[in-house]
Amino acid sequence: MPRPKQEEDLRLLTKVSKLYYEENLTQDEIMERLQLSRSKVSRLLQRARERGIVKITVVSPPGLFPDLEAELENRYHLSEAIVVEARDPQSQSLLSRELGIAAANYLLRTLQDNDVIGISWGTTLSYMVAALQPRPTPGAHVVQIIGGLGPPESEVHATDLCRRLAQLLQCRLTLLPAPGIVDHVEVKEAILSDSHVRHAFDLFSQINVAYVGIGAPTPDSVIMRDGSILSWDMLDDLLKKGAVGDIALRFFDAWGQPIISEVDQRVIGITLEQLRKIKRVIGVAGGPQKIDVIRGALRGRLINVLITDHVTASQLVR
Repeated sequence: MPRPKQEEDLRLLTKVSKLYYEENLTQDEIMERLQLSRSKVSRLLQRARERGIVKITVVSPPGLFPDLEAELENRYHLSEAIVVEARDPQSQSLLSRELGIAAANYLLRTLQDNDVIGISWGTTLSYMVAALQPRPTPGAHVVQIIGGLGPPESEVHATDLCRRLAQLLQCRLTLLPAPGIVDHVEVKEAILSDSHVRHAFDLFSQINVAYVGIGAPTPDSVIMRDGSILSWDMLDDLLKKGAVGDIALRFFDAWGQPIISEVDQRVIGITLEQLRKIKRVIGVAGGPQKIDVIRGALRGRLINVLITDHVTASQLVR
């Protein structure tokens, strides 16, 4: 049986807890009602939680996945994970749109007036820009981090993405006026001698936020769709070297380590080493074909914020 003082302590712990959590009294109101000091009320509430008299449970609404997000953050040392519901995991187009909307919300939530924002290219990032509401941020600066890939008129083209984003933010824009990949290293060297190209490259070290797509080298991927970016022979060579995916056409293996290849030498854009130095790199990707490549990017610390879907997230934490 509890001794009288212990019984009184438990009675007071329970009384204060019920007044605060069930009757919604403030700590000041409890202080007046029970003739306690404010610090005493605060200590009692803390002890009630420690003793198990008060147990706080957060019930997640349908479609939200805080536990998955926390597990991803802890396992892969992420600054933040955002997990959205995959309403139709078999539809990559629908999934990309949902991820793009989540990325747009994240951008608006975290946008700072002096951000230097690097943008790569791809379908999901195009959906991100399409979902953005105008937010005048004149102190921000959008920088294209890889040259153009695919048809210039395409909405996933890096130049178009950056231009649209800068218009929505009403901020400065620096484009990378070059193709994303060229036929010969000699051509790349000539392009890099251009002052406008050098200016864009010089800004890479100033980027503090980057939004990147994470590509999987599959036959139906954007990089293989029309044959204007990579040939089948190039893809075969990359796969033999252990490539699982790419960020801005920089291929890496299952542990996020760069794949040294002839293709890499011809790419005009940011390197994985430069990407790792950026304070916040947001990877936006999901779907069954992206699991291995996302895992590789996470293992290699190529990204530190991940926006993905709940099916992919579940696979990544297994």
